[in-house]
Amino acid sequence: MSKKDITIDHALRATWQAITKMYNEQAAKLDSTMATGFALLSIDPEEGTPSTALGPRMGMEATSLSRTLKSMEERGLIERKPNPADGRGVLIFLTEFGKENRNFSKDRVLKFNDAIRANIESEKIDHFFEVIHVINDLIQNKKIYNNSETTIKQ
Repeated sequence: MSKKDITIDHALRATWQAITKMYNEQAAKLDSTMATGFALLSIDPEEGTPSTALGPRMGMEATSLSRTLKSMEERGLIERKPNPADGRGVLIFLTEFGKENRNFSKDRVLKFNDAIRANIESEKIDHFFEVIHVINDLIQNKKIYNNSETTIKQ
């Protein structure tokens, strides 16, 4: 495929799949997954994080998040404690093992970012973030497809 034949969504998807594969290969060194690493990075290492805040922060559905947290708890990476500010809520805390794994994940993310920044001019990185911002704005504000559009009738 030539550059002009590749759609923007295809380029984003293919790149994200490559990044996911790379991170999963690194996570496998700790018998883990990218999803677990991402969850570790989303939990405040000192104060803990309300379980209800993790889903939106990570962009995960409740069912997937629940499975990830259950696995993390079974592996001794996290522990759940009642939220003193909300009697019904639960705070997720990292164990010492969880903090070690979090540091590994953080190191991998920083190394990836450093490698990209070392190989791409900062002006191009700035343009990349401008483009990503516009794409997200168009999607979140329903500027691409709107509710008044009709479906195709057969």
